[in-house]
Amino acid sequence: MTNGVDQSRRRLLGLAAGTAVLSACVKSPLPAARVAIIGGGFAGVTCAKYLRRFAPTIDISLITPESEYFTCPFSNTVLAGISRLEDLRQSYQALRDIHGIKVVHDRVLAVEAVERRLRLAGGSTLAYDKAVVAPGIDFDFAAVEGLTAENSPRMPHAWKAGAQTAQLSEHIRAMKQGGTIAISVPPAPFRCPPGPYERASLIAWYLQQHNPGAKVLILDGNDSFSKQGLFTAAWQHLFPGMIEWIPISQDGAVRRVDTGRTVLYTEIGEHAVDVANVIPPQRAAALARDSGLTDASGWCPVDPETFASTLADDVYVLGDAAKVNPMPKSASAANSHGKQCAIAIAAALTGQNKPPVSLHNTCYSLVTPAYGISVSAIYRMDNGALASVAGAGGTSPADAAEDFRRQEADYARGWYASICADSFG
Repeated sequence: MTNGVDQSRRRLLGLAAGTAVLSACVKSPLPAARVAIIGGGFAGVTCAKYLRRFAPTIDISLITPESEYFTCPFSNTVLAGISRLEDLRQSYQALRDIHGIKVVHDRVLAVEAVERRLRLAGGSTLAYDKAVVAPGIDFDFAAVEGLTAENSPRMPHAWKAGAQTAQLSEHIRAMKQGGTIAISVPPAPFRCPPGPYERASLIAWYLQQHNPGAKVLILDGNDSFSKQGLFTAAWQHLFPGMIEWIPISQDGAVRRVDTGRTVLYTEIGEHAVDVANVIPPQRAAALARDSGLTDASGWCPVDPETFASTLADDVYVLGDAAKVNPMPKSASAANSHGKQCAIAIAAALTGQNKPPVSLHNTCYSLVTPAYGISVSAIYRMDNGALASVAGAGGTSPADAAEDFRRQEADYARGWYASICADSFG
């Protein structure tokens, strides 16, 4: 039987070859063309890097307030003591020094689409011909009674890598022997659908060694989750009786919290725990909402062939903020969005026809450092809508041997190194 992981690798190599062909055939745009890219995560930096490749003479600015970026992928390994927070750090130096992108460290207050300019917190404005908005997510703290941005460090979400990752790691290490950590999962859609369940796995792996009587409780705002069969089989095999999952249909959704007493309340239940990781419901970042780029769902509708906003001219939205069903919100998807958008903008500015849409997503999850699982998919247009390609992708086999799981864990580390190099290198 053909190895599913090898199939995924061949598909990704094929996509890379396709972008290389486009790079050779797209003509240079007029030197005056200005593209402003907002957001220094995977979507924004990938778009900037590949747009430079496809349109070498274009004027490209990347605007981000941070001087460095900590990746959400692999942040769960910090909680398990496998990695350090420092290991997640990415720099914008290559983007600036190697690829010639203007990196502006400022915060964009508004995208003024009619005037085709950005208003910056520093007081200046930046004119553009095309704007790419990749602002990521914001948390809807008000959706959970008792939770605010100010008190959330008491129940750290750690869903944006950085300070709260360190805080949650400290809470886990300080938890009393035999204690319970609760992970509150928001209703879909949210960033990285397999992320909470990978987190539960790696925390259980850590506790198994350092606090073997401890428990991991998952209070879920959903009735199913990505790679569910693979995760639950691994839990039963590796952590019997240690992880309890309560779906929304069994009163698992957290409605209210008491951050002072570390109590989580569901519709009819009450869970007093020792450590709480409350991941709030999510929506597109405030910049997208304030600039009129979101619809009633709280996300940004786009044309999946170009990632052009359906609500504003000459504005494109990428990454987690974009509504690109059926693709999940993941770093792999964001990287794919960035390349496709770069293709579309380069084609628009040069008058070239763009090639057919081909998007991809690959999500690896570590259950332990030596046990990996994955899901992958290819997406193309079908009757005017984006759809996954039947037979292209899939999940890890349910009956795989331990050597296969160990190999997938190695692939996960290789994928992380590769996507960071592809986006930030």
